[in-house]
Amino acid sequence: MSAESTRRAQAAWFAASGAIIALDQLAKTLVLQHFAPGESVPLAAFFNLVLVFNKGAAFSFLAGQPGWQTPLLAVFSAAAALLLAWLIWKHAARRLFCAGLALILGGALGNLVDRLRFGHVVDFLDFHASGWHFPAFNVADSAITVGAALLIYEGFLHDGRPRAA
Repeated sequence: MSAESTRRAQAAWFAASGAIIALDQLAKTLVLQHFAPGESVPLAAFFNLVLVFNKGAAFSFLAGQPGWQTPLLAVFSAAAALLLAWLIWKHAARRLFCAGLALILGGALGNLVDRLRFGHVVDFLDFHASGWHFPAFNVADSAITVGAALLIYEGFLHDGRPRAA
């Protein structure tokens, strides 16, 4: 891959991350403008839009703590974002790998924006069945999940042989 095509690929991956951040923040802004905290609107028998705030990490881990977790999770997110950006920079030619990284980077930064602005993450997607609710999540969380799945899938595509680029 030439230096110019590498730079174009890097820019494309970072632009994809930026698009995830923008989409995530737009969706959260709309929910914040139209919902009161805890308000829920059913859209299907298994899905609601709801406004909830998560001071913790995934699946509300540490959410009940008195507040020390917010700066810790912000620092962790920023460090992870730097690592992800470096990996994209170094491996821009690996399309599936970088697609996963770009999704995770965009999601991590989308949630980091919330932590820095509000001290918590805004969640609004609520899937449920038979009275059981999956923890509410958002666009950023979805991007992180899809990105992680792509990285796992990409890992299975190789049988231990050295990878190109």
